[in-house]
Amino acid sequence: MKHIFKCIDAHTCGNPVRVVAQGGPELTGKTMNEKRQHFLKEYDWIRKGLMFEPRGHDMMSGSILFPPHDPVNDVAILFIETSGCLPMCGHGTIGTITIAIEEGLIIPKKEGVVKMEAPAGLVEIAYQKTKNKVDWVRLTNVASYLAATDLEIDCPELGIIHFDVAYGGNYYAIVDPQKNFTGVQDFTASQIIQMSQVVRERINKKYSNAFIHPENDTIRDVTHMLWTGDTINPASDGRNAVFYGDKAIDRSPCGTGTSARLAQLYAKGKLEVGQAYTHESFIGSTFIGRVEQETVVGEYKAVIPSIQGWARIYGHNTITIDEEDPYAFGFSVI
Repeated sequence: MKHIFKCIDAHTCGNPVRVVAQGGPELTGKTMNEKRQHFLKEYDWIRKGLMFEPRGHDMMSGSILFPPHDPVNDVAILFIETSGCLPMCGHGTIGTITIAIEEGLIIPKKEGVVKMEAPAGLVEIAYQKTKNKVDWVRLTNVASYLAATDLEIDCPELGIIHFDVAYGGNYYAIVDPQKNFTGVQDFTASQIIQMSQVVRERINKKYSNAFIHPENDTIRDVTHMLWTGDTINPASDGRNAVFYGDKAIDRSPCGTGTSARLAQLYAKGKLEVGQAYTHESFIGSTFIGRVEQETVVGEYKAVIPSIQGWARIYGHNTITIDEEDPYAFGFSVI
């Protein structure tokens, strides 16, 4: 049996976004979180087939569009990538909304504003368009918070390192420069990947069940590592290398990672409400983040962050997954 998907490819500040414009599955559920559970149970082969080789690659990321559950909203989105079916994805949102607006996949009820339902919750989005091109997208993300601080783990290459854990739509272990880690500027992407693979596993083993979202227990455990260091551009405020999946370094500054970073810095008194924070990726592309307001998540003090970035469309694909193909559902070499 052949399954055909009409896809539009773009990148957000260097990181890929593949939007499934046609061919997505019919999912059951009253919310995107419920539909995410249905997708994971019965349709995760779509994610694997479209994201992994030979149709994708180790860094591939994408989304599938659905009608909103609440008619006051504009669109619902399911995020898919090599690391899984995520509750929320910042760079994916920026890329998806850019594609959806420029390609006419959605027509917002109010020009310049999109209300998007994600598995992690409702996300309000602003965008600026010049003629038919979207100049930038700014998303107001889900409530983000610092979950734990000054934890420690043994990294084989470095020794004992200290880290914080913050939530920005996913849980991040944030490693700032310290005695045994001088900063991302002193490491290659390959070195960061190799360290992250071991460290993330050790964190989740040592701190088992320590990180479970108080309002959604399907969101749990550290899924991403965020290593920080010196900026490339002196005008930037911070730089990161975000590890996700099994072997990926985010080429963008990472939207949920930037949200987690903002929550961490705000909780430590290093950032104020409304203060712009220019966040660099490993390759030097930037997002502009802000803490918009304070809030609470369960017992945690939290913030509502906003993330602004840009995306560019570069391709239109008709992709076939043929079940008779021995590599129909993807593979990974390394």
